[in-house]
Amino acid sequence: MNWKVALFALALAAPLGAQETAKSDSLRHPMMGAGRGMMMDDPMMQQMGPAMMRVMLYTPQHLLARKDALGLTGDQVTRLTALRDGAKTAHDAAMADAMTHMKELETAANAAQPDTSALKTHFQAAHAAMGKAHWAMLASAAQARAVLTDAQRTQVHVWADSMQVWMKQHHQMMNPAQPH
Repeated sequence: MNWKVALFALALAAPLGAQETAKSDSLRHPMMGAGRGMMMDDPMMQQMGPAMMRVMLYTPQHLLARKDALGLTGDQVTRLTALRDGAKTAHDAAMADAMTHMKELETAANAAQPDTSALKTHFQAAHAAMGKAHWAMLASAAQARAVLTDAQRTQVHVWADSMQVWMKQHHQMMNPAQPH
């Protein structure tokens, strides 16, 4: 098999494999990956990470895990539970679709004469499916944010600020030679 195709397939499959964890804690989103610092060594993550972290803190599972600290009402818990379950169903279906296309991509790549048209088709379909999975989580976070009161949103905002400061300090500590 062509080493470039193998590397390409591995690059696509690694994030998907990292998402298959057992019961992960509520702060770990599948997009965070398995590396140290939530992949913050990646320049794209340094730009996108803080903004996405702020949005993803509002996912229903994060809010439900902190229901006591936030003082969620019974109605809020019910609404957030429904959002969580709906998002999980949509996310899981999209990821199953992505995995199907990744398997097809691998099959096409392993052919004696790989068809780049088939590779492109399955790559684009897998990428679109992963986008749908991520969108399901992002949309549920936006909807869950609307369930909270102003005071609860402020509390989550304070948590996000403190987490961002901690991450920056941690990144500087782990990479002292890099400019910050």
